[in-house]
Amino acid sequence: MTDLVFAEELPDPTLDDSGNKALEPWVVMIVDDDVAVHQVTQLVMADFEFSGRRLHFLDAYSGAEARELLKTRKDIALILLDVVMESEHAGLDLARYIREELENHHVRIVLRTGQPGQAPEEHVIKTYDINDYKEKTELTKRKLITVFYAALRSYRDIMIIEQSRQALRRSIDAITRIYDSQNLRRFASGVLEQVTHLLGIDARALCASRVSAYAASHIEGRLKVLAATAEYSRLLVDDEIGNLPPEVKTALDRALIDQVGYFDSHHFVGYYRSSTDNETLLYMAFSDPVDAQARELLEIFCANVAITYETLLLREEIQDTQRSTVYIIGEAVERRSKETGAHVRRVGELSALLAETSGMRSADVEFMRQASPLHDVGKIGIPDRVLNKPGKLDPEEWEIMKTHARIGFELLSKSDKRILQLGAIIAHEHHERWDGTGYPRGLIGEQINIAGRIVALADVLDALVSQRCYKEPWDLDAALAYVNEQAGLQFDPGLVKQLMDNLDAVRAIYVRYPDT
Repeated sequence: MTDLVFAEELPDPTLDDSGNKALEPWVVMIVDDDVAVHQVTQLVMADFEFSGRRLHFLDAYSGAEARELLKTRKDIALILLDVVMESEHAGLDLARYIREELENHHVRIVLRTGQPGQAPEEHVIKTYDINDYKEKTELTKRKLITVFYAALRSYRDIMIIEQSRQALRRSIDAITRIYDSQNLRRFASGVLEQVTHLLGIDARALCASRVSAYAASHIEGRLKVLAATAEYSRLLVDDEIGNLPPEVKTALDRALIDQVGYFDSHHFVGYYRSSTDNETLLYMAFSDPVDAQARELLEIFCANVAITYETLLLREEIQDTQRSTVYIIGEAVERRSKETGAHVRRVGELSALLAETSGMRSADVEFMRQASPLHDVGKIGIPDRVLNKPGKLDPEEWEIMKTHARIGFELLSKSDKRILQLGAIIAHEHHERWDGTGYPRGLIGEQINIAGRIVALADVLDALVSQRCYKEPWDLDAALAYVNEQAGLQFDPGLVKQLMDNLDAVRAIYVRYPDT
């Protein structure tokens, strides 16, 4: 009587004998017009395993069929290739096609022939880029296993070198873009993959950090993934790692509680605590055992990523503090002149918008956003009787008011910091006019620095729609109409066009930063 096997009793092909998730198998293609060759090879090698990975066979019964398969499969590690199939040299033609047309130099090609006279070994080895030559009569089970070990080991090492090269390229490319913590993640992930490949190990890994309130209060007490290999790359999108696999979460929790890392032949959990009490963890699972030398390299990686991440977070906090300080100074000047609302912030955003549409680099756009709120800092030197006069200024008072451009320039130009140097230019030139009738120097057209021209437009537009001691606010559409009329007179006509071409973005700024 035959026992019935129900579906839930069938073994899961994605799990190994221990119940763990199985590694992807080695892909082997058999290209031979003899069906028996396919059957015998797969039967003999059914239990073969190398580096924790089994075999997956692809069958092609002609050179033409093999070509179609090779167009879509980039993961083939080994090809067992017959010489004589639909033609006397079909196998040799396929070998040349693989190397020269597909430019696939990774796959290992073992030529198997039952007619050695058709393809003499010395000629074939010399002329074609193949890796081994065997007569079918000499391929016993023992020799076939030897061929598989040699070919797959060679393919594995070639792919380790190739993956290391690609990871190094990603790391070098990412170095040029490390200016915030999010880009550090791309950099660290590339380096993490490089470390695993240089060690010659097949591993699943991630590096996570819990940052103290000192460095970044907005993520206090929460783990964030800094680096991950492909298996965990989806976690880089999430702020937290609550959806980690249970075994990984357990391992990380243990390290956080014990405040120490641990290491065995197939797992590594590194724990690093910085001088400012930020904690960084590195989890890795290996298909093959790793030694103490590998552990030392992994610990160095974990420590350096932690230090770099902490440094970048501190830099971001300094930049945020600097930005906030500029806004506070700008707003303090506005409040002294009895002007409330979000004028300086809107001028900053409008200036950044115009800078971006002018083609400035992203770093220069950010400098414009931070420096433009300082445009009226020179008003601190203007007497209250002039600054807060509700009516029209008389000629003498107007001359006094105009000095705020020079005062602002003199204050800010004393610093050698780039933002303040740019602020000095803006303070000095944001009342110049395109037609040359502005002040304090009567510059004309492109004699006016682009930063001065941008802020001149942004400042006037926002001043028109804002409440002032000497006027009521204008409607935004009326202010835009005035700006359009003044193109080529008061304002750079090119900048006015850019403003009008991006009215949705302009209106969005006013929605985001309303007067309060």
